[in-house]
Amino acid sequence: MTISQGESIGLSPSSQTCLSNIQTHIASLKYPDFSAYPQNKLAAVLVLLFEQNGALRVLLTTRSKELRTHAGQTALPGGKKDPSDTDMIAAALREANEEVSLPVGSPYVHIIGELEPFISLHKLLVTPVIAYLSSPRSVLSSLVASECEVSQIFSHPLEAILNPKLVTEQLVDEQLVEMGSENWIYETELHSTSDSKVPMLGGSLYRMHRFRSSASPVKGLTADILIKVAGIAYRSPTIYERYAPGQLRNIEDIVAAVEDNSDKGAP
Repeated sequence: MTISQGESIGLSPSSQTCLSNIQTHIASLKYPDFSAYPQNKLAAVLVLLFEQNGALRVLLTTRSKELRTHAGQTALPGGKKDPSDTDMIAAALREANEEVSLPVGSPYVHIIGELEPFISLHKLLVTPVIAYLSSPRSVLSSLVASECEVSQIFSHPLEAILNPKLVTEQLVDEQLVEMGSENWIYETELHSTSDSKVPMLGGSLYRMHRFRSSASPVKGLTADILIKVAGIAYRSPTIYERYAPGQLRNIEDIVAAVEDNSDKGAP
């Protein structure tokens, strides 16, 4: 869809350009055919963007420590596609409603479109659904974390995903978590990386990115998705080295590696 002039009133020129860049990118996408991928392995996340003090931010959650998977980790609202969901957009919006009480059918939530999917360590094919929130103050103040799934709702400056140094300038009413605390155990101040071989990908290297925030670290698949979204929005590369040597980058190559490794009987 296209963000109308009325919906973008009050946005800074920079944010308007970012949303336009995302729209243009999505309009030009040729989505890979993953129709044969197991339907019970499809998932969607909502990348909900909004402006605060002239800068775009993204809505994030900290998962409950009681969950079986990814307990205590930062996540975008989302989850597995339900048979009742008509498409991935419906899945993302339903999950956002269940996790943070984002109103279904809100006139302030404007869907821009879907990016190419990512694959998780649990072999879920995860589709990022990009949306823009045109009345953040009223909507965000009404959000409520699901007791069984979410321990905290917070946000992070999108551009700081490309340049972590910007986070200290673009936080408004929050402060970064303390260095050395359980939410930032790393020696570097704002951004940490490590490379590891991934058995699921046949031993290919993968670079884990971690970003210090006002809550839990933004890392893993969530970080990967936001790096992609921020790069499209700002049409700018990261100030750090994005990939590990030889890391698979194309989603079709990644899915092929996962399926090949599964065929060989890897656990």
